[in-house]
Amino acid sequence: MTATLSAWSINHYGTPEVLNPVTLPIPAPGPTEILIRIRASAVTRADGMMRAGQPRFARLFLGLCRTRQNLSGTGLSGEVIAVGDCISRFAVGDVVFGEAGLKFGANASHICLDESGVLMKKPAALSHEDAAVMCDGPLTSLNFLREVAELRAGERVLILGATGSLGSAAVQIAAAMGAEVTGTCSGRNADMVDALGAVRIIDYGQEDFTRQAERYDVIYDTIGVSSFAEAKGSLTLSGRYVCPVLSLGLLGAVLRSAIAGTRKARFSASGLLKPDVLRPMLATLTRMVEDGKLEPVIDRIYPLADLIEAHRHMETGYKRGNVVVV
Repeated sequence: MTATLSAWSINHYGTPEVLNPVTLPIPAPGPTEILIRIRASAVTRADGMMRAGQPRFARLFLGLCRTRQNLSGTGLSGEVIAVGDCISRFAVGDVVFGEAGLKFGANASHICLDESGVLMKKPAALSHEDAAVMCDGPLTSLNFLREVAELRAGERVLILGATGSLGSAAVQIAAAMGAEVTGTCSGRNADMVDALGAVRIIDYGQEDFTRQAERYDVIYDTIGVSSFAEAKGSLTLSGRYVCPVLSLGLLGAVLRSAIAGTRKARFSASGLLKPDVLRPMLATLTRMVEDGKLEPVIDRIYPLADLIEAHRHMETGYKRGNVVVV
């Protein structure tokens, strides 16, 4: 009898209800591949946007009617249970974490991935649930704060959406970098953002940061809730507005500010960076975890069979940190 795996397919773009459970043969790893038994995988805002085919212009790259790789999920953690003939970085029994990238398919029981991808051995300091989300909020936020915004110690940074997967990681990372952190959140989450390392908190239900006198060296809009035009007046003369949620408006702002003006809008497609670039960033993040400077925030953990419900909760806009399926 052929061994099978459980996964979730996306047959066309849409709401969480388009997710469909499927059973597939477990593949044999190719020469440079490893077969992973997945213990936990992330359910991210980026996963939801890909499932919905948003923004629409992204379909030119993902696929016009559905993603070309029609399986769900990117971030994962698990154990290596089989390896190809030419493997050098991993062995059967290794506990690993990382991401499937544009291959997708991490919301599953098993996956085959090339060892040259964004995969690392999991440190004992990380649970499978924590490790599964490291390539979402922590990795993206480290890239945007350190590489894209070029945040430096002593600078003032405003993090919009400080309680989400990206924001909760960004507050901790920016604080560890020596920046003065202000975070926006609802009033009920103020204690959480304070505990993560923010020195000032803005309740977005009561205050509008654009109407205040404070100026920031970096504004990191983790959820695309603002724009460069709206945030520009709250930046210092050399301030940088960075946002991982690409839109045509952001793209235009990036191009225009690159040509004129001292305030800049910047963007990076973190998930498209080469594995050789991302793996050292993951190593930096795992050291931060081991040093007690970073702890992934987990909001809810669902069984893999409840992936639709996990996507629904992820899209409510009220999650605190990360959503995981096991």
